[in-house]
Amino acid sequence: MAVNLPPHYHEADARYKKAKTPEDKLAALREMWVLLPKHKASEKVQMDLKCRISELNDEIDAAKSGPKKAAPGTFKLPRQGAGTVVFLGPPNAGKSRLLAALTKAQPAVAPYPFTTREPIPGMMDYEDVRVQLVDLPPVTADHYDHFVTDLTRAADAAVLFLDLSDDDGPAATQATIDRLKQARRELVTELPAEEDPATYSLKTLLVATKADDEAADIRLELAREAVGDRYPFLVVSAEQGTGVAELKKAIYDRLGVIRVYTKQPGKPADMTSPFTCPAGSTVAEFAGCVHKDFEEGLKSARVWGSAAFDGQTVGRDHVVKDKDVVELHL
Repeated sequence: MAVNLPPHYHEADARYKKAKTPEDKLAALREMWVLLPKHKASEKVQMDLKCRISELNDEIDAAKSGPKKAAPGTFKLPRQGAGTVVFLGPPNAGKSRLLAALTKAQPAVAPYPFTTREPIPGMMDYEDVRVQLVDLPPVTADHYDHFVTDLTRAADAAVLFLDLSDDDGPAATQATIDRLKQARRELVTELPAEEDPATYSLKTLLVATKADDEAADIRLELAREAVGDRYPFLVVSAEQGTGVAELKKAIYDRLGVIRVYTKQPGKPADMTSPFTCPAGSTVAEFAGCVHKDFEEGLKSARVWGSAAFDGQTVGRDHVVKDKDVVELHL
C-alpha cells in the first residue's frame, strides 16, 4: 500500500530542507505532519516525522534555557533484544535494586538519594527472548538530567516507581510524572490514536517497591487512592523476590510484541531465537523484521500456528500470531 503523499507535502519538505533555523525547520515539519495521510502505509513516515519534531522541540527548549552545563555527557545506548524499557522514578525508590534482581547488571545500591548518576543498562531474560532495561537517574521537581529526554525517546515502554517505605511516596512519584510532562514525555496506559507529534507517549507500568516494609500495606492503600487506575499496578519486593516473576511478564507485555520463529524449506524450525515484531504484523511486515529487503521481495509464506492448518501457504497480508513458525518464500 503506497503512502501517496500530496503535492503540498513535498513543498513543505522542500522548505524544511532549505530552512536555516530550528524554528523554520519545525514549522515545515509540523505542516508536513498535518498534510501526511494517516494510515497503515504511512506509519514509518509518521514515526520519522515525530522523531524529528521531538528532537527540534528539545533543541529549541534547550537553547531557551541557556548553554548546556558540562556533561556527564550524551549517552547513546544501542538497542538490543525485543525492546527497551526505561526505569523512571524519584530518588531511593528501589530502581537499581530491582534492575539487579531482573538482570545481571550490578548497579550501585545505597540508602541515600541520587546513587544512580548515569543510565545503567541490563538485559532481562523472559522465556526465550531478552528485553533491554535501562535504569535512569532520579527525576524530581528540581532535578532532571537532559539526556533522560533522549533516552525516553528511544524507549518502547517505561516502568514508573513508587516507594512503599516512604509516606511521601505517591507525591514523589507524581513529581516525576509532572517533571517528565514538562519535557514533553507523557506516561500513559495505552498509546493514543492521535497525539501532538511534539509529545512522546510511553506505555507505562507502575511498580510499588519495598513491599517488605512493615507499614507497606497501609501505604499501598493510600498509593492506590492517589494513583487510581492511571497505570497497570504491580507490587514487588526485590529483597524477598515477591512479584518479580509477575513483573517480568508485565514488562514484556507492555512492549506489545509477538515472537515468530523462522524455518527454511526442508529443515526444522529454529525454535531457539525468535524474531520479535509488533502485535498485528502481517507476514510481509514480519519479513521486513527479518531483513529490510525481504518485505518488498516476499511472494508468499508457509505458516505453522495461526494458519487454518499447519504449513498452509498464505499471502503477504496474513496476520501472524505469537509463537507462529513462518517459512518465507522470496
